[in-house]
Amino acid sequence: MIDITNSGKAAEKTAVALGYFDGLHLGHVGVIGAAMAQPGLKPAVFTFNCDTTLPKFRGPEDIISFENKCELMEKLGVQYIYAPDFAEVCTLTDEEFVKKILIDRLNAGFACCGRNFRFGKGGSGTPERLAEIGAKYGMRAEVVQDVCLDGQIISSTRIREHIRKGEIEQANRLLGYELWYRLPVVRGNEIGRTISFPTINQIIPDTNIIPRYGVYKSYVEVDGKQYHGVTNVGVKPTVTRHDGTGAVMETHIIGYSGDLYGKNIAVALVRFIRPEVKFSGLDELKQQIARDKDNAMH
Repeated sequence: MIDITNSGKAAEKTAVALGYFDGLHLGHVGVIGAAMAQPGLKPAVFTFNCDTTLPKFRGPEDIISFENKCELMEKLGVQYIYAPDFAEVCTLTDEEFVKKILIDRLNAGFACCGRNFRFGKGGSGTPERLAEIGAKYGMRAEVVQDVCLDGQIISSTRIREHIRKGEIEQANRLLGYELWYRLPVVRGNEIGRTISFPTINQIIPDTNIIPRYGVYKSYVEVDGKQYHGVTNVGVKPTVTRHDGTGAVMETHIIGYSGDLYGKNIAVALVRFIRPEVKFSGLDELKQQIARDKDNAMH
């Protein structure tokens, strides 16, 4: 996937999917799919970089990081991406947005979006305006219908609510994949090693929505191989943080031993096992982790 955010333009004629695409859930995949279905045009995405957007413009907590979102887009087959900071485009009129970004930078012959997508200064640009302005420059436009599951529209708001409640299986159904994080492994106090359950520790960025504190069945990818895992999400005393804030994922990787410090490891949350509990001592903790491990293997 070619990123033309900072320089250059699309060398080939493109079909552009427009949206914030937070979480890249099944509804978003429907919009991108419409762009991919255009014969003779290369699929492209216009979105925002949620990791650099100024705080005053930032929306609700992001479901996945921008880097992870790009990784998923590339797997879908997107070939070009343009993802500026919101501050860079929010002062453009709706026609300037279409001309300067879609036509001049993305070389768009087609553009598509969901019915709620807005663009241009003050959100004045509607999907109808996208078609109207695009026609002046030889660009077709299409509004992609909402995707429903269980009789309800799939939305990032619904997914966030499930994640906050620890209803990870419901969230994953709407996402179309297991909620995952690819994060660097940081050092903790290594208490897990003393009770024969070594863990990796990863800090969830403050820009991400935090799942309900507790223990989850997880899958962990190490060197291209997938392992079962037990992941505790919470503010754990076994992990040292310099700023004292944020949530930590502490994962025991079943059947793996090795040093992963400093590596970016992908952990996917599969099922909520139990709430976070404070134990009386390490023996009680060890017994509970053994039960959690057995649970995670089924």
